[in-house]
Amino acid sequence: MKPSELRDHIVAALEDLKGVNILTLDVAALTPMTDHMILVTGTSNRHVKALVDTANESAKAIGRQPLGIEGRESYDWVLVDLADVIVHVMNEEARGFYELERLWSDLDETEEVSGEPDVAESTSHEVGQ
Repeated sequence: MKPSELRDHIVAALEDLKGVNILTLDVAALTPMTDHMILVTGTSNRHVKALVDTANESAKAIGRQPLGIEGRESYDWVLVDLADVIVHVMNEEARGFYELERLWSDLDETEEVSGEPDVAESTSHEVGQ
C-alpha cells in the first residue's frame, strides 16, 4: 500500500468518528521520518482516545501494525506512528498551543479534509509560497 493510500484510509476512519479539523501534511520532502502527517482534534479526552483507537485498529485491519503510540497517559496529544504516516490526535487546547500547522508551514501543499465535525468536504490550498 502506498503511503498516500494509507493516509487516505486513516483519514476516512477519523472522519467516520467525527474528528475535527482534519489536516494532512505532505512532509516527504522535508523529513526522512515520514511521508505524511495527519492532524486531528478531538472534542474531549474520551473523543481523543476513540480517535486514537480508531486509527490504530484501522491500520491493523489492513495489515499495518503501528510502530508506537505515545501520549496515552493524558490523551491531550497522542501520536500514532505508522511509519509512512504519523497521526497527531490532540484536544483543542494542545492543538492551539503547539500549532503544528505553523511549525510545518514551509510545506508546498496542505490539504484540509474537514473543518467541522460534520463536514466531509475536501479543500486544497497552498501554504508558504
